[in-house]
Amino acid sequence: MNTKELKIAIERIIKIDYGKSLAKAKNYEKYNALSKAIMETIIVNWEETESAYDKGKQAYYLSAEFLMGRALGNNLMNLGIYDEVEEVLKELGIDINEIEEAEEDAGLGNGGLGRLAACFMESAATKNLPLTGYGIRYSYGLFKQSFIDGFQVEEEDDWLKYGDPWSIRREEDTVIVEFADGKVKAVPYDTPIIGYSTKNINKLRLFKAEPLVDFDFKLFNSQKYDEAVKEKNRAEDISRVLYPNDSTEEGKILRLKQQYFFVSAGLNDILKKFKKVHGNNFKEFAKYNAIQLNDTHPVVAIPELMRILTDEEGLLWEDAWNVVVNTFSYTNHTILKEALEEWNVELYERLLPRIYEIIKDIDKIFNEELMEKKYSKEKIHSMRIINEDKIRMAYLAIHGTHVTNGVAKLHTDILKYQELKDWHELYPNRFQNKTNGITPRRWLLLTNRELSKLITELLGNSNWITNLHELKKLEQYIEDPSVLDKLLEIKKANKERLAKYIKEQEGISINPDSLFDIQIKRLHEYKRQLLNAFGILDLYFKLKENPNMDIVPRTFIFGAKAAPGYVRAKAIIKFINEIAKLVNNDSEIKDKIKVVFVENYRVSYAEKLFPAADISEQISTAGKEASGTGNMKFMLNGTPTIGTYDGANVEIVQEAGEENNFIFGARVEEIEKIKDTYNPKEYYETVPGLKRVVDTLIDGTFDDGGNGSFKELHTSLLEGASWHKADNYFILRDFKDYIEAQYRVDKAYRDRRGWAKKALMNISNAGKFSSDRTIEEYAKEIWNIAPKKI
Repeated sequence: MNTKELKIAIERIIKIDYGKSLAKAKNYEKYNALSKAIMETIIVNWEETESAYDKGKQAYYLSAEFLMGRALGNNLMNLGIYDEVEEVLKELGIDINEIEEAEEDAGLGNGGLGRLAACFMESAATKNLPLTGYGIRYSYGLFKQSFIDGFQVEEEDDWLKYGDPWSIRREEDTVIVEFADGKVKAVPYDTPIIGYSTKNINKLRLFKAEPLVDFDFKLFNSQKYDEAVKEKNRAEDISRVLYPNDSTEEGKILRLKQQYFFVSAGLNDILKKFKKVHGNNFKEFAKYNAIQLNDTHPVVAIPELMRILTDEEGLLWEDAWNVVVNTFSYTNHTILKEALEEWNVELYERLLPRIYEIIKDIDKIFNEELMEKKYSKEKIHSMRIINEDKIRMAYLAIHGTHVTNGVAKLHTDILKYQELKDWHELYPNRFQNKTNGITPRRWLLLTNRELSKLITELLGNSNWITNLHELKKLEQYIEDPSVLDKLLEIKKANKERLAKYIKEQEGISINPDSLFDIQIKRLHEYKRQLLNAFGILDLYFKLKENPNMDIVPRTFIFGAKAAPGYVRAKAIIKFINEIAKLVNNDSEIKDKIKVVFVENYRVSYAEKLFPAADISEQISTAGKEASGTGNMKFMLNGTPTIGTYDGANVEIVQEAGEENNFIFGARVEEIEKIKDTYNPKEYYETVPGLKRVVDTLIDGTFDDGGNGSFKELHTSLLEGASWHKADNYFILRDFKDYIEAQYRVDKAYRDRRGWAKKALMNISNAGKFSSDRTIEEYAKEIWNIAPKKI
């Protein structure tokens, strides 16, 4: 790149946008100027990529979430200009790290589902695959999290407060979306998705909801000020916040509007492009377009495309249905009932009456098909798409697509042979597995540069960056003490950086020589942060009884957000923060253990946590975690797993060896056998130390602020609740196994080179878990698209 021109561009943009010199600019202004300068250099390639893709078959990824995180560092890395830009900024007296920290996270996602979408977009660009993402440009991300007296407090996540230099508003491609109670504009904003070591630039198109008329002048002039902007506010509410609280009917309506809004806008956009190139030959639509439904949020696309093809384009029902099934495919991300969306018929009927009519017809025809196949009335009733006044979106998705895929082998097997057994028997050829993956560019090359450099040196080239299977060759160094020692040095440096950052952000001092035990993920009961908390308490009580107990000093680090309406999850956060307060202020245990719950866990924080971890906590109840991708990020950064035989953990230990990880707990087969007769009180009464830690919820050890949430947690474990059995996630069953696994971790960690071998075996066998591999499987086996390099 021309460094002289870059300097000129940065100074010019600051003058134009902010009316000041570079010397007076704030860090976020410098960040915006640099980002816009980089955008200027990629526009031509972006246009050429779009033109090249228009000539063949394309795929589209419909997702309610795209958890992109920060863009600058990743884009510079993928363009191959990070070092050059760093040097240019130095010459201008600017620290690139400060500029990167000035960028707000684009937190338009809740967890793994949204981050997976982001990894897929980057991998598709890197592999020159014609994939476009469609979603919502939320004005605010999920939420910013803080802790007040240990309680989670949410506030708005205003990620756009300083602007967004990485997106372009495309007014000319605005789409009108119609609900029963009015119409809104869907205005697209395009973000470039820059692949690694390629000129191809893919596109993420996010829609912002706006009113047809911004402002009613007559009402305003009549001094009806609120009414004058009422329509504007109602429209903008649709794209205001990711996952608005849906505990009331108004909240549910808003969520349904969000889903239909981006789906309808996206489909109309795709159809507009199709018409431009292929005219009205809609029977050929699936030949040129593949659409992936990322979970059930966009499943309303099935009846919406039927509506467009039959009502607007005049296709016969059978022809339209053939197009729909061959165009769409569906990714199932969970077996949890609460996440398999069901919508009340009344809401659909009220808000989307024509869509509801089409779903009724789909259901009716499907039932007739089952009758012809001689299915019993009971079986037909159990498989109905509309059942007891609810629309079952997962069933609609399976019926209305040509492929349903799970996201890890165990998860797919559970879908095929347990949860969706009837559907698999009906459509045996429609089910596939696509084990998730992560992009090695962000999660190793960018976040762990010293390790990346070592890998390149050891392998003699950088081919691993786009072919992660190359890491397998690192196994030749498994007995090389200099390599093992270098791995330990790199881990130590990453831990020191994290310790410094945690001190700055959380005000807590942690010992970088301690074992960093990290659990970072969405807060949900099945992910069992509570089991981790009980384990910490058990260790604490043992240390109180025997202060001279010989353990490796350990720092337990949590990062998680609980959904604002998820009361029990928020109680678990408060409980862990109470444990932290107790442990961290007890001088008697001599800093042998520390507990840190980081505030506002997000992608940019994760980038510092993954490289610094010594042990990765992946302790979900077996059969509940569909895949996980955090487990893959830890593995790639040389961190062994302590975990259950669940999700992608199964494949991780198959690849890296169970001897290089720490597996514990009941497996799916055992849980299936005991789930109907399971009595957690047997464990509560007999497992040493268990009753003591569980009862801290009710014996006054900790304070829940008088809201009764700790008592409710205690009851949920021993008595159950109206919607679930006691200890629904088998925490008490797995407690003893977990403690024993942690003893094995402590013992193994003392052998430093032995631990380095485990780390190296995990790195060497992480190749399978690249999102490049996953996206290529989607391209070949589901979408039937080919790379198109400009």
